[in-house]
Amino acid sequence: MAPKLLPILAALALPSAAQAESLQLFTEYTPPDIMRDGARIYGISPDKVKEIMSRAGISYTIEVMAWRRAYELTLRTPASCVFSTSRTPEREALFKWIGPLREVDWTLYGLANAPFQLTRLEDAKGLRIGGYAGDARAQYLQARGFTVDTAGDNSSNPRKLVGRRIDLWVASIPLASGVLANEGLADKIVPVLTFHTSRTYLACNKSVPDDQVAALSNAMNEIVKDGTAAAIDRKYANWRPPQQSPRN
Repeated sequence: MAPKLLPILAALALPSAAQAESLQLFTEYTPPDIMRDGARIYGISPDKVKEIMSRAGISYTIEVMAWRRAYELTLRTPASCVFSTSRTPEREALFKWIGPLREVDWTLYGLANAPFQLTRLEDAKGLRIGGYAGDARAQYLQARGFTVDTAGDNSSNPRKLVGRRIDLWVASIPLASGVLANEGLADKIVPVLTFHTSRTYLACNKSVPDDQVAALSNAMNEIVKDGTAAAIDRKYANWRPPQQSPRN
């Protein structure tokens, strides 16, 4: 074999950096964006993430857990990413970003018979707002001097609202609709004010190689251009939470 061919063949035999290391993906249960049925993890963002991983040729695992744990685990775990993560100025330098995967609203909910009305976000100053620990919406409000009472999971916030332990609850409309339906509170708690729209991303630990990030970003661009991302959005556009048995 000609000596000059050896470096070429050696290079071809080596896996690309994009394929070299499997990624651990951490996420939370937030229907209809992220759902789980046994071992199956699906929804708007998981379906897109699986597609870009496949196109980029990167192996991966997905684990569902509480959001704060998923977020903090990604910060300290090499070869890991978390989704769906709002890209805020405070978080910008903490991760390498792929996306956006989707847009989400930031909405304040209140009791249908609440004795106040909101026309702008500043009207909520002085009111107690229920949030989700580690959530970008709660962090945004806290940084701006609002009174935020964070809970470990979103399902407790509607109960706190009905019990008047908080005055408002910050969430997204799709997520809140599912939680309220499951809690049997859809007629008692209503959206009061949508104050912001955010884009969410696959956020990767800073140790993830740049060529892996580039491969994922290119795959993300591909699924947008060829219509795959829009088809996934349409698939879940009419999602409704499953009917629950009436509560006693």
